[in-house]
Amino acid sequence: MRWIGRRESSNVQHRGGGRGLAVGGGISLIGLVIALLLGVDPSQLMIDTGAPAAPSAERSELQRFVAVVLADTEDVWHEQFRKRNLSYREPKLVIFNGRVESACGLAGSAVGPFYCPPDEHVYIDLQFFEDLRARFKAPGDFAQAYVIAHEVGHHVQKLLGTTDKVHAQKKRLSETEANRLSVRLELQADFLAGVWAHHAHKTKQILEAGDVDEALRAANAIGDDRLQRQSRGTVVPDSFTHGTSAQRMKWFRLGLETGDFQRREELFTLPYERL
Repeated sequence: MRWIGRRESSNVQHRGGGRGLAVGGGISLIGLVIALLLGVDPSQLMIDTGAPAAPSAERSELQRFVAVVLADTEDVWHEQFRKRNLSYREPKLVIFNGRVESACGLAGSAVGPFYCPPDEHVYIDLQFFEDLRARFKAPGDFAQAYVIAHEVGHHVQKLLGTTDKVHAQKKRLSETEANRLSVRLELQADFLAGVWAHHAHKTKQILEAGDVDEALRAANAIGDDRLQRQSRGTVVPDSFTHGTSAQRMKWFRLGLETGDFQRREELFTLPYERL
């Protein structure tokens, strides 16, 4: 991905934190990290493990990279909102180490990157990018950019009122139906990440050979079906909250190929079986 030398966002914050955290209760770390990846309230999950932070020089480069990607999302979403006579309010992105306090509660590194709607902040421990490479076999800077863009996609949903609408609907539904709404919300965030990439490449030529494959590998790695199979050996579709690997790749690719912001609405009009 071409990113060096471009504008860095001023909306990046750095917060200190304690040692690394892990999930208790006998739940698989891999399954829980990704089940909670990208936008779920993580307030109940942490115990201390002392996971090491990335080396300072590496973190410095990653911090610059994160700031550039965030700036790119700002440019794209300001323009997309302006075209629709809407105003885009930029989110803050918090880089933390180990644990962080958010409006969604106390969160640790084990939950992965997440978006907190009440404070409109994206939170990420940069150690996750190493986990993405080593544990989930999805290396590459554009895989990392996809993760950030997905979280910002949740912010776009918040600004459009989609998040509040979905959460209100879920309260009236069975667990299975509520999970299906969650899947739609997550796949829409994948689609919005693809829309971002389409327009960022159109205006700034950010993509290099192999970048799309990097993002698709990341989307494939965090599908509910793949993660459940890895963690428990079985797949329970009614418990999916983020979508299958195939679905996540499909909707990211559709956003990337079309750049059509309006097609986000299909995620809530198509029959569930056709997602």
